[in-house]
Amino acid sequence: MVSCKRVLDELSNFIDGDIDPELKGEIEGHLKTCSRCSVLYDSLRKMLVIVADERRFEIPLGYSEHLHAFIDQKII
Repeated sequence: MVSCKRVLDELSNFIDGDIDPELKGEIEGHLKTCSRCSVLYDSLRKMLVIVADERRFEIPLGYSEHLHAFIDQKII
């Protein structure tokens, strides 16, 4: 059985599909039994979907100024 460390080391390759088929099967088996690694895998996969989303959203008027004021207040 593959270790958590090995799963973490190979997670990017696993997601990209750039991995040896035998190791892929071992990681899939590990993800079925290890909640910690499966949560990390799911979170990383979801983050990649969000980052790859090319949609653009309008920021509400005044949001930038409000955000900068909030940051300035917290930094001081």
